[in-house]
Amino acid sequence: MRKITISVFACLMAGAVLTSSCIGSFPLFNKTLNWNKNLSNKFVNELVFIVASPVYALFGVADLLVLNSIEFWSGKSPLAKVGHVENVWGQDGRQYAVKTLKDGYEITKPTGEKVLFTHDSSTDSWMLEVNGSETEIFRFNDDGTIRACLPDGRHIDVTPDEAGVYDLRMAVNDGMFFAAR
Repeated sequence: MRKITISVFACLMAGAVLTSSCIGSFPLFNKTLNWNKNLSNKFVNELVFIVASPVYALFGVADLLVLNSIEFWSGKSPLAKVGHVENVWGQDGRQYAVKTLKDGYEITKPTGEKVLFTHDSSTDSWMLEVNGSETEIFRFNDDGTIRACLPDGRHIDVTPDEAGVYDLRMAVNDGMFFAAR
């Protein structure tokens, strides 16, 4: 009887883990793939891909069964690069330093000024902090929509799709939409 109980428990636990819909970021698989893409040319990429196929399979299974499940249940990737700083070129042609934090990002402008983007998990919202002043940018609503905070202090609920982006642009620009070619 005890053997049957343990077997049933093991099957239920395996089913809970495998059917939790934990589509995550697949960090190991994607890091390996990005490394392979950055090799010298497409022929070397293909050769390394063929030779490293067992590694891709192993990392894919590890992501599927372990890391994505942890990310799903905890809300955080176990391989997040907390403290990692990456230099990013802005559209203005200047370089910005982006540091990954536990709950967001710290952006250092070329002038040395720091801007913080942080996630508040209690309200499921993203905040912007500049010169000690914190402002909510947007939050995720329970119904799947996004509540965006407009520059004039108003709020608008939009859907997370192209129509929502259009509605938000229209609200920010007072109904004017400029197209560029």
